[in-house]
Amino acid sequence: MRFVAREVPPRAAHRLQSAGVHPLLAQLLAARGVDDARAIDPGLGALLPPQQLLGADAAARALADAIARGQRLCVVADYDCDGATACAVALRGLRMFGAQVGYLVPNRFRTGYGLSPALADEVARQPGGRPDWIVTVDNGIASIDGVARAAELGMRVLVTDHHLPGEQLPAAEVIVNPNQPGCGFPSRNLAGVGVMFYVLLALRSELRARGAFDQASQPRLDSLLDLVALGTVADVVQLDANNRLLVAQGLRRIRDGRMQPGLRALFEAAGRDPARASSMDLGFSLGPRINAAGRLADMTVGIECLITDDAQRATELAQTLDAINRERRGIEGQMREQALQLLAELPQQPSARASICLYSPQWHEGVVGIVSGRLKELHHRPTVVFAPAGDGQLRGSGRSIPGFHLRDALDLVSKREPGLLLRFGGHAAAAGCTLRADGFARFAAAFDAVAAELLSDALLARRLEVDGELPQQWFDAQIAALLQAQVWGHGFAPPLFSSHVEVLQQGQFGAAHLRARVRLLDDRAGGATRELIAWNRSDFLPARAHVAWRLDSNAWQGRVQLRMLLEAIEGEV
Repeated sequence: MRFVAREVPPRAAHRLQSAGVHPLLAQLLAARGVDDARAIDPGLGALLPPQQLLGADAAARALADAIARGQRLCVVADYDCDGATACAVALRGLRMFGAQVGYLVPNRFRTGYGLSPALADEVARQPGGRPDWIVTVDNGIASIDGVARAAELGMRVLVTDHHLPGEQLPAAEVIVNPNQPGCGFPSRNLAGVGVMFYVLLALRSELRARGAFDQASQPRLDSLLDLVALGTVADVVQLDANNRLLVAQGLRRIRDGRMQPGLRALFEAAGRDPARASSMDLGFSLGPRINAAGRLADMTVGIECLITDDAQRATELAQTLDAINRERRGIEGQMREQALQLLAELPQQPSARASICLYSPQWHEGVVGIVSGRLKELHHRPTVVFAPAGDGQLRGSGRSIPGFHLRDALDLVSKREPGLLLRFGGHAAAAGCTLRADGFARFAAAFDAVAAELLSDALLARRLEVDGELPQQWFDAQIAALLQAQVWGHGFAPPLFSSHVEVLQQGQFGAAHLRARVRLLDDRAGGATRELIAWNRSDFLPARAHVAWRLDSNAWQGRVQLRMLLEAIEGEV
């Protein structure tokens, strides 16, 4: 592990500071490509217009016609947090406009991902009868056979998705996806929930043009931004300017107490204060609780939590999600330990390989993605972890490192090894695939060959970008609150400071955490002593170390305690 200081363009930092931005925040933002103070907290007026999103206007016309004719719609969701929030946004938003709409979410273990032919059959057998339209959210761009089956059954399909398309597009009535060919939408990083939100914006404009309401009486779609923010952060899409705007506006509503009852209940279940909500809360506290339902049980629980207006029911569902998430953590811990043991038994250790591929017949299909991410972080290698998926198949979930496009790598494997991959899809940083149980060794060899070809020594070397030292005068509660109020995430990394420290004392607490008292040795810190917390670390710190850390404020009994959260130690693997 080598620390690399982010470059701070002096002109951009000066421009921001001259506009009244705090000097520290000006440096942090300038290092992340921001040079205009208006980008820090833009209003909704700065949102990219829906007319630029290919298919949004056509989708709006189709939905407006369906509503006018009293046709029934069924939303087909994905079983992760992005899919759940996208489903909730679709249901709440479409009902604002008078649509007759229900939903169905595929079961990870029974029907698999997306609008499959089997799921189309289930939709047609809905208790209320076959719907006229299927609206996919956070899936559908790869559902060639599922869309065809829906058409055979007399249902029209509107696809809203953000995943990368394959060589063939489904024969849907309308496709809305910023990554489809011919779409010039400037924010290709929209999450699935963001795409659905944009469709609703276009639908509102269409209905307003048809005289359904005027500007003053139109439904307030900004009431859905708490859900948009949660799904966007939880799906770890790149936080470009447009996504940061969506998240910032959603967080503003949450902090003001204007949120869905389900989100309020999830904050309570997670022990987090919505008045101090941050993107970290969405990504690491709420998101995992929603995701746990799709990983271990049925995402219907998560969706119901997000669409209910009954506070008591929301609390009950949030508690159920919390319990499922605790179960997920236990399974994950066992699988992670088993994965580390398997790695130790391999003839080549991860440092000598370009990738990691692991499989165990005892592993849980719903948790492989999390374990894959943990191993990727630990060894800085593209990682795919497999578990049995039934019917003699394995399902793998992968996570990648910067510079290695995982979905494109799987595409290359499929071309070099025809018939090996039954299905695959995803993004640059996260993707999944399905293969026959006897194909694991063949896949591992093919994937490693692709990784070895595409990854240079420089890309395989672990580098961590840091923001340098934090002067002593800025280690205070106001700065912590200032940083917490900003939107950070994938592609817009949260501040990460670095310090040379001397460890004065240290000890374990909780299940496997470390607490230390350290003296800062850097000139700008003036020999100050601080508390340093290392989550999920059992090894003691060396006597002296160069550490990367995040500034954290912990409210306890009415007092704000500041501490350093350890991210990495330079020189450690």
